[in-house]
Amino acid sequence: MDVFTKDKRSKIMAAIRSKNTRPEIIVRKYLFSRGFRYRLNHPRLPGHPDIVLRKYRTCIFVNGCFWHGHDCPNGHLPKNNHEFWRNKINRNRERDKEEQHRLAEMGWHCITVWECELRPAKREATLQSLAYTLNRIYLEDHAFKYKPITDDDYGMAAEPGAGE
Repeated sequence: MDVFTKDKRSKIMAAIRSKNTRPEIIVRKYLFSRGFRYRLNHPRLPGHPDIVLRKYRTCIFVNGCFWHGHDCPNGHLPKNNHEFWRNKINRNRERDKEEQHRLAEMGWHCITVWECELRPAKREATLQSLAYTLNRIYLEDHAFKYKPITDDDYGMAAEPGAGE
């Protein structure tokens, strides 16, 4: 049984933001302080990723454990209207997978940061891991590809028969 009236619960749920959430701001402040520059909620990318780093071809999704069905204590389903919430969260999970698949097909890297990983006990390790991953992606994408030179690569200096 819900402790709030239906109207009160509706107001509470309507007040939940999808942009500029506290976990998202924590990630953004960390990235900016480390020199990473980004755009927010890029409208032309599938799923409007929370943070887009074009230089790294990377999209970061900062997901709430409840809304995206994370397997942690914060991701449990409510006891009231259980069937509705199960269907809603399953749709969210499917949409997340589809959007990340579409981004990967477009050549973008996708990183998901969960709300529970930004709690004070795990925050620093999570953010350092994020920065390490971004630097690793950049180095792998911009690495010099060594190709040994063979005799076939030299070719001819002039066209045959040109000096005749």
